[in-house]
Amino acid sequence: MKLSSAARRLGLGAALTAGIGIGYALGAQPHMTATVTMLQSARAELAQATPNKGGHRERALALIDQAIGEVRAGIAFAAGG
Repeated sequence: MKLSSAARRLGLGAALTAGIGIGYALGAQPHMTATVTMLQSARAELAQATPNKGGHRERALALIDQAIGEVRAGIAFAAGG
């Protein structure tokens, strides 16, 4: 089943709101936490794309994974861990 554009926006809005709430709970890192949520959403969208992009889709997925790791490392660093 394919989600409508409105449903996707509603889901993304809910995820961002939850991410911001979690960010405050984890040491007031709302922008960093929201970034992880957005990157995860972008990764999910990209993963659904057909893999006929000459390897660029796969490289982009790897870069998103790397970006998520870096943002999480930044959150951990700011939290003292």
